[in-house]
Amino acid sequence: MLIESVLSDLKDLIIQSLPENVHITQIEFEGPEIALYSKNPKILLESREIVKEIAKKIRKRIVIRSDPSVRLPQEETKKKIMELCPEEAGITSISFDENVGEVIIEAKKPGLVIGRGGITLKQITESVLWRPSVVRTPPLTSNMVLKLRHALKQESEKRKKILKTIGMRIHRPIFLKDEYVRLTALGGFREVGRSAILIQTAKSSVLIDCGINVGSSSSSNIYPYLNINEFNIEELDAVIVSHAHLDHHGMVPFLYKYGYEGPIYCTKPTRNLMTLLQLDYLDVSEREGKLLPYGQKDVKNAVLHTIPLDFGEVTDIAPDIRLTLHNAGHILGSSIVHLHIGDGLYNLAYTGDFKYAKTRLLEPAATSFPRLETLIIESTYGAPKDSMPSRRESEKQLANVINKTIRNNGKVLIPVLAVGRAQELLIIIEEYMRRGLIDEVPVYIDGLISEATAIHTTHPEYLSRDLREMIFHQGMNPFLSEFFVQVDNTAVRSDIIEGDPCIIMATSGMLNGGPSVEYFRQLAPDPQNTLIFVSYQVEGTLGRQIQKGWRDIPMRVNHNRTVAVHVKMQVITNEGFSGHSSRQQIINFIRKVDPKPERIITCHGENAKCTNLASSIHKMLRIETRAPQNLETIRLK
Repeated sequence: MLIESVLSDLKDLIIQSLPENVHITQIEFEGPEIALYSKNPKILLESREIVKEIAKKIRKRIVIRSDPSVRLPQEETKKKIMELCPEEAGITSISFDENVGEVIIEAKKPGLVIGRGGITLKQITESVLWRPSVVRTPPLTSNMVLKLRHALKQESEKRKKILKTIGMRIHRPIFLKDEYVRLTALGGFREVGRSAILIQTAKSSVLIDCGINVGSSSSSNIYPYLNINEFNIEELDAVIVSHAHLDHHGMVPFLYKYGYEGPIYCTKPTRNLMTLLQLDYLDVSEREGKLLPYGQKDVKNAVLHTIPLDFGEVTDIAPDIRLTLHNAGHILGSSIVHLHIGDGLYNLAYTGDFKYAKTRLLEPAATSFPRLETLIIESTYGAPKDSMPSRRESEKQLANVINKTIRNNGKVLIPVLAVGRAQELLIIIEEYMRRGLIDEVPVYIDGLISEATAIHTTHPEYLSRDLREMIFHQGMNPFLSEFFVQVDNTAVRSDIIEGDPCIIMATSGMLNGGPSVEYFRQLAPDPQNTLIFVSYQVEGTLGRQIQKGWRDIPMRVNHNRTVAVHVKMQVITNEGFSGHSSRQQIINFIRKVDPKPERIITCHGENAKCTNLASSIHKMLRIETRAPQNLETIRLK
């Protein structure tokens, strides 16, 4: 009842601060925002200073929506939008979200829908009284994005109730006066995999990442420590997902299976990609006869509870915690998580996996934050000898290895993570073939790569400036190259293996499942073929075993018998394409971070790498450092 009283007081304050002719019909929580539904929204849209003053007074974000009774009917709205927008805008789709009064306009040239200085968008808003959202028509259609849009539309009423419940929890009244901040390592400390960090204050509880250990064959260390006393799912206010790799989000749907009803915060690309990978994880696990920790309905429930955020968007996620996501440069939509706790009490940032270098696909990780006391940083390549060749050297080596193999009548197998490394390699191979620097042969794409690439094209604003320039201004889209051949069914694989020289890019990147394993099994005995690793191989995966020099590998065939595979193919590791930062890049990043943190905590690295990096940072930069183990709790404030 207390929260109802809080909302009632907020309503009274808002209504008293607004002109009478605004005709407010409803005020309610929508997640972290407060939505005002008005029969005369034009006044508020034209006098945004009024809304800003109210938001400042109540210290909450406000969104203006029109009352359903005043919105133009949908068919008339479509006609009006087409009248107001120039034909060159290339509008391909107009859809509606009735519950929040939003019209989604998909166009080939969204800038023409917005208009100079936003004039066209303003005309649309005033004419139809729906809130327009303009998105670019992607050059590749993502089935996953279409399914998610459909699911969100079908469950719009349910989602609205979810957001209201979330909002009431975020804005609940606080009575406790104790002030502290604690960090508990639930996974991913002094190891790579099952990342999970619990942040607790006297007033709230937030989980950052909740992944699985993709290289584990034992149930004892595959999942985060969610069964300890410090973790209480009923007290959890929010889950934040840094990026869409399974070791950071693979166990998020499990939380919903066991009673969590709160929000997930991440970028929109992360939501789309992590849903794709979670469903694939279930599919692969089921085919391999593994125990499933959750089901598809739990994945869907997670989607309905996800609140996407843009980089730089400040959002209340608990009574005393504000979240901002910043670019991490690792994969599409990957984020550095910044938490502002209390009224200036404490600030911390978690890099997740990050890349402090410009790549063909993404801009480098952000280094500027409003305030910062503690930085939690990955240590994947944190050892003194963990240097990386330059991108130019790496690309040259890749081209040389491919040409040598092709000219030797062999095949090149590149196991890739569907998200990140695959798209980086596609860009490079397309350019080198187009310029004649790599011999022109078919490049077969197998697994989730094509769908993940389509999701990349759905979110061009997250790509590097150079790549956006190439696609949208030079008219060259490397992802649409005729060099690439999508493998749509398993029957084609035997023809590829028995056929002419070619390049095969297949998931998974660590050979721990997916079509890359089958290609490897059949190509490995031939010394003319080459295997190229371009991403980090987690301890315990088949990829790591091959890197270590294993040459007689037992592999299952048809799920019932095991055969010994003799590895005679060439094995090359090219670390220059990694989406992680090298040791020197990590040090450079810390030197550049503004403001300088008071404490650094290392994670996401093998034991020796986490401890060595922490020690080196302390010696070089005179900053307090820690390399905690899983299950340790640190009081930050």
